[in-house]
Amino acid sequence: MSLTLGKSFSRNYRLRVPFLDGHYDIGVFFDKKSTLLLFSIEPIFHDSSFTRNIKVNMFKNLESSKFCETFLSLHNYRKATLDISNQFENIKPEYYSDLSFVFNESLTLSKVEVGERTFFDQLNIYGFTMNSHINEFLFLLTERHNIVKRLGKKIVRTSGLQIATTPALSMLDDYNKEGHQIRAGMEPRMPTDEIIKLSEVDKELEDDITS
Repeated sequence: MSLTLGKSFSRNYRLRVPFLDGHYDIGVFFDKKSTLLLFSIEPIFHDSSFTRNIKVNMFKNLESSKFCETFLSLHNYRKATLDISNQFENIKPEYYSDLSFVFNESLTLSKVEVGERTFFDQLNIYGFTMNSHINEFLFLLTERHNIVKRLGKKIVRTSGLQIATTPALSMLDDYNKEGHQIRAGMEPRMPTDEIIKLSEVDKELEDDITS
């Protein structure tokens, strides 16, 4: 599938991401002089029927994403020399064991000297998956750092791309509902190293039935 772009985009960073029995070729189009960004997505599957159960969403505002709302802490900050909107800060501690990084990549476009300070004009790309659906869920978060030298200002803007199967989206909804319950005042869940043995669970169920 070809994508025709105007003069607003002069660079394309491409990724190949495994998904189900195939993969996606993803292009991240951007420009060296702005924070404008656009995705191209090309599915490559041996069995085209797989694509019927896959949903693709793009997010210009990460705050509208259930995935980001549930799992990630985002950073906003504004002052005379900085304008940051929804920059990735970290994975929320209670979900450390539920997510994995698929990739974490940076592309430095230029080094800019502003007064006595040095800034880097760059593109950061983070890829996440849910451990319960490793080959069925991808959230790609792009972070564009653009230095406007004549203003002495650094601007950071983010966008998101989500690719997920129907079962993965159902699991995401469950996590999101749990997150709302936690914020409503219920006891937060924390990661645990405890190992639950199925034999012990079966024995507890048997004891309940016989008692």
